Amino acid sequence: MESWKSHVRGELFHRDCKQRDPFSGLFDKVSRLEEMLAFHMKLRQDMDTCSSKEKGSSRCPDEGGTLYLRAKELEFLNQQLKQKISDLTSNKYLKDAELHYCHSQVARYRTEAVVLAQGASSQKADLEEYEYQLECQSKELTALRLEHSSLREELTAANLQNEQLLHRWLEEKKEEAERINKYNATQERWQRLAGRLKKRYRVSSRAAESKTQQPPS
Repeated sequence: MESWKSHVRGELFHRDCKQRDPFSGLFDKVSRLEEMLAFHMKLRQDMDTCSSKEKGSSRCPDEGGTLYLRAKELEFLNQQLKQKISDLTSNKYLKDAELHYCHSQVARYRTEAVVLAQGASSQKADLEEYEYQLECQSKELTALRLEHSSLREELTAANLQNEQLLHRWLEEKKEEAERINKYNATQERWQRLAGRLKKRYRVSSRAAESKTQQPPS
């Protein structure tokens, strides 16, 4: 609710209280006066009836019936007082029962509060334990991340070194293959040359043998 609406509502409530306070007790007074008036009217009717019946007799409670009216009024007030005392006693018993119920509720709520406080304390201890475990796990995770980063760097360096060694090994194998190829080519050339020499030697040997076997002319 807006502030000006709250202010207007509060002022109206204050005005109603001020205008109603002077008349707060008048309704109860008017109600009691109406009861007394009804009682007096009924009593007056009873006295008139009684006086009409006993007309001519000299027996009269008092002059004008003032004492009789006062006695009946006191009796009526006494009955009202007894009824009020009875109502107050019943109200007292009711209030005592309500008070006993409130005390039992307070005791129950106190017990529940103690149980809840114990549960809250246990949960707080569990929470502190979980926070400690979380902190330890966070530290372990940080250490594992650092170790993982270090291992990754070592793995990267090992892969680079492996690639370098592989490249060097391939270069060496390539050079070795070239040397073998050169050696094989040289061997082939020597074998061909030896074959030609052997062939020439056999041809020259045959020619020499043929010359030695011819008779002189």
